[in-house]
Amino acid sequence: MTTVAVVAHARKSLGGGLPELRNVLAAEGVTEPLWYEVSKSRKAPKRVRRALARGADLIFVWGGDGMVQHCVAAVTGTDAALAILPAGTANLLATNLTIPADLAAAVRIGLYGDQRAIDTGTVNGEHFAVMAGAGFDALMISGASSRLKERVGRLAYIYTGARNLTVQRTKAVIKVDGNPFFSGRLSCVLVGNVSKVFGGIDVFSDARPDDGILDVGLVTAKNPAEWARALGRIAAGNPRKSPFIQVTRGRRITVRFDRAFLYELDGGARKPAKKLRIKVRPASVRICVPADGPGSRST
Repeated sequence: MTTVAVVAHARKSLGGGLPELRNVLAAEGVTEPLWYEVSKSRKAPKRVRRALARGADLIFVWGGDGMVQHCVAAVTGTDAALAILPAGTANLLATNLTIPADLAAAVRIGLYGDQRAIDTGTVNGEHFAVMAGAGFDALMISGASSRLKERVGRLAYIYTGARNLTVQRTKAVIKVDGNPFFSGRLSCVLVGNVSKVFGGIDVFSDARPDDGILDVGLVTAKNPAEWARALGRIAAGNPRKSPFIQVTRGRRITVRFDRAFLYELDGGARKPAKKLRIKVRPASVRICVPADGPGSRST
């Protein structure tokens, strides 16, 4: 018998909120789930581990990508599955796995959909499921306050992104699978586990979350004009044609900066670091996805 748990970011909203979630679960026969609410996503792993200790094998995660990232880190390597209830701003993992922002539909996917084993990546030992990045994208994310995202949603990232188009580049040396890939000045480096990142744009068209490989991209643009050209190529789906973008793929990525550089994991800013050790962790977490849908691959 499945033991269901809910780990919810109490400040996030979807549909009729957490009261509606209780009603939807009850209508499906889940009348007494293990229930945990947190005020900050960083508090979620402790609740997830508590749910696992009590026998939970299906955990509904209510929140955005940051909340999902913390829960992914807590269940990686266990037999439990995560069911995403996309209550955040970007909801990138849910978007890539075709999980809708419809509460009742998302609950049914968790209860009756398929379970797909997907890869995660790690940066200096910490797991991510969508992307990790340093430089421009980390500044864009860190500048978008919770209040701003609540007011304008995804437009918060456009606003903070525009403010950082003149970010000072830094010297970096990047190796992929032990081989030199880049040495020079860059304004952004991004490692993706899925194809769609910013605003649902297909940044890494070849990326799959279950192929055992991470996609790597970097931008060397140094002013708004060059950024406009680079972003135009990305929006058009052909970033490789931009002189300001370089892309590759690999399983182990090492990035060394000449100064501490701000970085982020799945939309959550981290303290600046001079070195990033990034690895893929194949098929390390199970996520509930629509049955027979594009995101489905039963395990």
